[in-house]
Amino acid sequence: MGFFEKLKNGLQKTKNALFGKIDNLLKSFVRIDEDFLDELEELMITADVGVETTEEILDTLRERIRDGRIKEADDVRATLREIVRELIGEHEPLDLSTTPSVILVIGVNGVGKTTSIGKISAALKHEGKKVVVAAADTFRAAATEQLAVWCERSGVDLIKQGQGADPASVVFDAIQAVKSRHADVLLIDTAGRLHNKKNLMDELAKINRVICRELPDSARETLLVLDATTGQNAVNQAKEFKNAAEITGLVLTKLDGTAKGGIVLSIRRELGIPVKFIGVGEQIDDMRPFDADAFTDALFE
Repeated sequence: MGFFEKLKNGLQKTKNALFGKIDNLLKSFVRIDEDFLDELEELMITADVGVETTEEILDTLRERIRDGRIKEADDVRATLREIVRELIGEHEPLDLSTTPSVILVIGVNGVGKTTSIGKISAALKHEGKKVVVAAADTFRAAATEQLAVWCERSGVDLIKQGQGADPASVVFDAIQAVKSRHADVLLIDTAGRLHNKKNLMDELAKINRVICRELPDSARETLLVLDATTGQNAVNQAKEFKNAAEITGLVLTKLDGTAKGGIVLSIRRELGIPVKFIGVGEQIDDMRPFDADAFTDALFE
């Protein structure tokens, strides 16, 4: 099965919860009027598209109804597809323009952060990149053990220290390994907690100082991993992390297990941060770079 088919299957719950119900709504209304738009608004909010994003979509629909571009049900569906595609924006690939490049990965425990690092590592290796992973989440011993399993599966090098070690020290060791092994990418796992924002900011600042000192000219990405099944809570989480770190992209996991895939729209609109990877399964190749066209097609086809 190709990734597009996996994507379609993975988004089936979202498609049924939102666009399937929209299709039923279109069949039950003779006229595209305010009653129809009220029903549509309720459907979109319950699918975790978000209140502000839903209002923006409905405002666009109203504008196109007024200027005569929407006259019947099929026009509504086609227009929704256009609006969704516009809201998602253009795909922004990882910046791996230097050798080495650095990818810092953050996110709370339980969102699939460690798994995502393993899958992204595998994808980069498949592209011919030599990858080193730094186990800088030294807060939990289980995090390093889990990461070691994924690195072995991905066939990439892991640099680690013991539980409770200084994360910045692990990053320093990993950078030396990257230099000596002539690696292309350094992927850094970080502690998965946000309950004390100051601690998180201090820890990330220390790691960043080491990177700036040892790899001053490297291309940098800071990816935030979010669990799609948490819906609008994931959006709120992203807002909190955005206040603590300069996030360059999002990794959205577990899209196959939720009807709340509509958060892709609200995340992009409310935060202005691009989704760079999406996960739609448990296998090592079930995470891929986000493709806005493929995502829209999977929702509407």
